Amino acid sequence: MTLVFCLFTGLEMIVSDFQCYQNNVQHHTEEISFQRLIVRRGQNFSIILYFKNRGFMLDMDKIIFITETGPKPDLSMGTRAIFSIAGSNLKSPWIALIKSNGANFLEVSLCAPPMAAIGHYVLKVHIESFQGPVLAYQLGEFILLFNPWCPADEVYLESEPQRQEYVMNDHGFIYQGNKNWIRPCPWNYGQFEENIINICLKLLDKSLNSQVDPAMDCALRGSSVYISRVVSAMINSNDDNGVLNGKWSEGFDDGTSPSEWNGSVAILKKWYATGGQPVKYGQCWVFAAVMCTVMRCLGIPTRVITNFDSGHDTDGNLIIDEYFDNTGRILENKKKDTVWNFHVWNECWMSRKDLPPGYGGWQLLDATPQETSNGVYCCGPASVRAIKEGEVELKYDTAFAFSMVNADCVSWLVYGGKEQKLHRYTNSVGNFISTKSIQSDDRDDITENYKYQEGTTQTHNHLKYLGGPLGHNSPTPPQAVSLKLKLTQPAYLGLDINFVLQTFNLAPQFKALKVNLSAQSMLHDGSPLNVFWQDTAFITLMPSEGMCVQGQIQFNSTQQAFIKHQRHRAGWLLSISRGEIVGFGASEARLRLEAIVGQLLTMQVIFQNPLWEEVGDCVLTVEGSVKGVPSPLANLKSDRFKDIKGYRNVNVSPGL
Repeated sequence: MTLVFCLFTGLEMIVSDFQCYQNNVQHHTEEISFQRLIVRRGQNFSIILYFKNRGFMLDMDKIIFITETGPKPDLSMGTRAIFSIAGSNLKSPWIALIKSNGANFLEVSLCAPPMAAIGHYVLKVHIESFQGPVLAYQLGEFILLFNPWCPADEVYLESEPQRQEYVMNDHGFIYQGNKNWIRPCPWNYGQFEENIINICLKLLDKSLNSQVDPAMDCALRGSSVYISRVVSAMINSNDDNGVLNGKWSEGFDDGTSPSEWNGSVAILKKWYATGGQPVKYGQCWVFAAVMCTVMRCLGIPTRVITNFDSGHDTDGNLIIDEYFDNTGRILENKKKDTVWNFHVWNECWMSRKDLPPGYGGWQLLDATPQETSNGVYCCGPASVRAIKEGEVELKYDTAFAFSMVNADCVSWLVYGGKEQKLHRYTNSVGNFISTKSIQSDDRDDITENYKYQEGTTQTHNHLKYLGGPLGHNSPTPPQAVSLKLKLTQPAYLGLDINFVLQTFNLAPQFKALKVNLSAQSMLHDGSPLNVFWQDTAFITLMPSEGMCVQGQIQFNSTQQAFIKHQRHRAGWLLSISRGEIVGFGASEARLRLEAIVGQLLTMQVIFQNPLWEEVGDCVLTVEGSVKGVPSPLANLKSDRFKDIKGYRNVNVSPGL
């Protein structure tokens, strides 16, 4: 009889394969990288373990995986996980399943729970074999992101076209101007550009929360509400070394004018390269665009929203007070309440388990440093539905968000040291709330998401919130005469402004009117600048009589004001008290190009000087993504005008 002895040896690993290409394609992260593993929570990804001496034997070997994130990984905080192949008695929300078992390799499918903290992870493995030593290996690092494709993730978005637009699209439009002249401004978000993912995660590490308690900060990174508040605070630099310095006053010589930026990539890379020093300068659309880049990169569906005639209520009474003198000139507001020509913020899609049912979905977030929230300059997330329903007590910052779209405006005449209440406007704030359409270059008007149509029953629901100091609720004197200013045609740079003053006598008596008209520059945040044109009209009206008076402001009257202030997104207020906001439409650059794989790309940028004079010091900047669909952006500035922009979506033809 022959005896055969089998010598059993321990299982030794020689190498692992993270299968970055296949995993990243399945997790919609291939645009970020093929060389490193970047996966989304709540979705399986596969790795292969290769062994030295034999294959894995389920009844003889035990493989234990360990994932760690943050400076102090901890099981109780969820920043460390220990889990094994299914069937073991280790209890963990992380899952490991055998996908394929070969002669000298094991393919394992791993899955992070859909509520796991996002960020950098280290993956380790311990191998225990029968009668063999315990061997420990560090397999490598990977990045975990939010997953809008996973129904169990709180950022899950059901529509694939919406996911493509609000997560995967790396360029878009931000709407600017005013309600009479809405202008799409192209922007390169560039969330998949080289190193942007590292910059976004570094931004989280630089936050105040992370500096105070880095372990707790990492543990909370599974919450989209928490992440969105941290990012909202870190985009501005008011409390920390955030990404952008905001500036709304004169002079950008020590930095870059906000209107000259074409995209987020240069801003984020400059912040990162300088060790986290704030970049100069940003205004609302730049803050919102950079936040959109960061949130899309992290996997949270995000879009950029523009609100025309946006209220900035500084004292929380949901009323915007505006003061005029007897010439119609708007005065500096002591309370700093203003109505911005336009204001730009973000919406992020997430469930809200911290709110009553029905208030998930789109959430308003505003990175522009206007007012503090819990002592920090950030805003939101505020449920868009809560804003519409007037549920201003729901967190976060819903009352402030409500005032931006629904506050009433009260105009006051300042004369002889006294203030006289002129009128209360209930529908002048929150107009043409706009965002880019899904997979289209068109503009979507989403005003109905934020407010009910004026005059409907629901609009009166918010009146209980519109309180204020004694005297501001005093009755408005009845109007004896109706006065309205209207442009007869859009205003364009280089042309005169033509308008009509519409008057109507509401009183039963004859009226002889002296109407003071003025035009002054205003920054887009509502701050008044100089008056550059004034006129007076004398009008007589019989009872119930109406009259239209034509007027014109010649361009030579507006030219110097435009040249001086156009870097600040100035508009012009044609005023008798709460008048017409005028924005000059400038020329747009047109791009001509043809792209063929393997060939040099030649681009032609065409623009027209809108002025009847020579301009100098012209600088042309072109920017575009090298990933996805090429969409180059062009910006032209000169000594006479700035911010002439153009863009072009490019179809790349195959080479021969």
